[in-house]
Amino acid sequence: MIYDFCVIGGGIVGLATARELLALRPQASLLLLEKEDTVGKHQTGHNSGVIHAGIYYVPGSLKARLCIEGARATKEFCDEHAIRYDTCGKLIVATNALEMKRADALHERATSNGLNLRRVGESELRELEPKIAGVGALLSPETAIVDYRDICRKMLSLLQAAGATIHFDETVDRIKETGSAVEIGSKGGNWQARQLVCCAGLQSDRLARMAGADISYRIVPFRGEYFRLPPRLNGIVNHLIYPVPDPDLPFLGIHLTRMIDGSVTLGPNAVLGLSREGYPKFSFNARDAADMIGFPGFWKLVMRHRRHAAHELANSLSKRGYLEECRKYCPTLELADLMPCPAGIRAQAVTTSGEAVHDFLFAETPRSLHVGNAPSPAATSAIPIGRMIASRCLQHIR
Repeated sequence: MIYDFCVIGGGIVGLATARELLALRPQASLLLLEKEDTVGKHQTGHNSGVIHAGIYYVPGSLKARLCIEGARATKEFCDEHAIRYDTCGKLIVATNALEMKRADALHERATSNGLNLRRVGESELRELEPKIAGVGALLSPETAIVDYRDICRKMLSLLQAAGATIHFDETVDRIKETGSAVEIGSKGGNWQARQLVCCAGLQSDRLARMAGADISYRIVPFRGEYFRLPPRLNGIVNHLIYPVPDPDLPFLGIHLTRMIDGSVTLGPNAVLGLSREGYPKFSFNARDAADMIGFPGFWKLVMRHRRHAAHELANSLSKRGYLEECRKYCPTLELADLMPCPAGIRAQAVTTSGEAVHDFLFAETPRSLHVGNAPSPAATSAIPIGRMIASRCLQHIR
């Protein structure tokens, strides 16, 4: 059998893309291949569960538009399918004059994106969050939290009901294009499809090269390490608490996040990983490490951000250093409050010039489309991203 479409990757972007393909072509046959035993096992299942409002992104940019559309679409999906979420809001807290200046610039950017972001003074901040210290803040009332694994499970059931063929535990190791189809193989089987879409996250560059796509980037894994607060501190904050981001750094910084299960996490930091899928601390994979170390863009990235990288590594090795980052805006926390929590790994595309790609990145061949970079807020934006990928995919069909 030759399927009309094959989607590789059972994260939220792959699932959303598969749903949109069948929405656009209801009679089409679709195969979804996932190397794990269920959906959402990697980036989707290891994120902080935030439905982002779209505050940080350049006005008019693809990331800004997709995030704003995605936040609305995600909540509508949850409403339609009785998936619990909580619009708890987010406070971006400034702890000094420099951060207040950056917060003002962030307010202007968010307003340009059409978002409702309100300035909060020091006294109001104390009223809203008695345990949080700061000289001011920005309040995003639309920011929400959800468990994206619940969304993935519902998308899976909808795909199955629509007639899609789903295969788990299938690690793709062969992709070959012919004139009329794409041949996809694993140790467990061989399939053919007229069009292939790869939403493979941490393995996206490898599958793109396997398919013959001409790419100049590599995936560099960044571990996001979290701690969980003890249950007695589940009520320590009423909102999500974020620091004001430093525009010179590629990541947002450590924040306090309420989770949909009622718990509160601290994190993440951003530490270079030596294993793309090694979640325990000090994980090492020889192939992953060699791919990274042998890529010139990696060394250029390290040199550009060497001070920040050293700082993040020091905090990773020192629980007390990590704590001090949190105590800048939550001074009552103690070392004993930092309890173990699973890490996440971000699939960061890096160019040969050493730039960390901050927007969506695609690679194409005549019969395949590869999502090379799907940065945060990809989970929030997954539904419109899937719509965009599906529309782009259909343009290739001959």
